[in-house]
Amino acid sequence: MEGVVVLLNCFVSPFGNRVRIALKFKGVAYEEKAENLAAKSPLLLSSNPVHAKVPVLIVDGKPVCESLVILEFIDDGFSAAGAPPLLPADPYARAHARFWASYVDTKLNEAGMRVWRSPKGATAAVEAARKDTVAALKTLEAELGGKPYFGGDALGYVDVALVPFAPWFLTYERFGGFTVAAECPALAAWADRCVRENTCVAESLPEAEHVFQFVCGMRKAFGLD
Repeated sequence: MEGVVVLLNCFVSPFGNRVRIALKFKGVAYEEKAENLAAKSPLLLSSNPVHAKVPVLIVDGKPVCESLVILEFIDDGFSAAGAPPLLPADPYARAHARFWASYVDTKLNEAGMRVWRSPKGATAAVEAARKDTVAALKTLEAELGGKPYFGGDALGYVDVALVPFAPWFLTYERFGGFTVAAECPALAAWADRCVRENTCVAESLPEAEHVFQFVCGMRKAFGLD
């Protein structure tokens, strides 16, 4: 696939940063346009009129929305770029990978959001969110097992779906009162490995402290502190 590639993203978005990783993994040249989610651009609103959310990948003026859909689009559309596929060829293995990527969004993301979006002093809500977050992380760690990556010996679809949440772990820890390394040491080691061994990951993720400060600003804006 050829053409001008533009990514609409917010630097802390784990969903947008999935797309960053995939584009770099495939060696695709692209332009990134930063979005202010408090004042969304006309381009974002016109490109994703249903949800008005990042990420949006625009290829020759044609928008593709929803991060997991975009990952598959990149994997299929830019397969000639020389990088190996993110999704396996076997239909069962592909379905298995899709299941776990969806789990990240429906379980980990939802629980993690409740951790940092719970109002100050809402002890019971924070504790429930902490338990759910740790449970989701432990489930993912069990799926990882003894493999270096969810994809086996190399970065794959589930790794790309999950690793952009690693910079959010610090935020979950500080608001939830736990540490990922203590609860899920193998998963913490996996996150470090992803960054250490894959330039496409290292170049695509924000600093964890920057994510935390961004979240603190959102909490003030939402009146949670």
